[in-house]
Amino acid sequence: MDTTWKRMVWRQFGAAIEMLERALLACPDTLWSDRSRPPAFWYSVYHALFYLDLYLSDSVEGFTPPAPFTLSELETDVLPERVYTKDELHAYLVHGREKCRTAIDTMTEERANRRCGFDWVDASNAELLLYNMRHVQHHAAQLNLVLREATGASPGWVRIAS
Repeated sequence: MDTTWKRMVWRQFGAAIEMLERALLACPDTLWSDRSRPPAFWYSVYHALFYLDLYLSDSVEGFTPPAPFTLSELETDVLPERVYTKDELHAYLVHGREKCRTAIDTMTEERANRRCGFDWVDASNAELLLYNMRHVQHHAAQLNLVLREATGASPGWVRIAS
């Protein structure tokens, strides 16, 4: 796979992950599990990180998120058994960032062109990377809007990841 392509994708995908990280870290404790703005802030972070992790895997079969997370996110209308802490979700973000960087760095032409293993996403593995990046950025933007509305401020734009 072309190193220029890998570099560009990482710089943008990494920036999306960093924007999610900044929102997570900027969230005040009083907003973290506030249910008056559904979904709760923590849950939006968790959802984004769960799917970041899942979409960097080959398929649902054999996928297991790291502890303490479960597969409950794959079930309709089922929330995790408890509110995850900021530290737990930040550790999950670090895991996802590393997994993402490795997936991009090790992407081959053959793998990039192969159909992804998720039947609800009709895409190649290369396109799934972009789909995944858009999903992360979508939730980072939602969280920044919640932060701005609730606190009057939100983290700034991340141009590129290093």
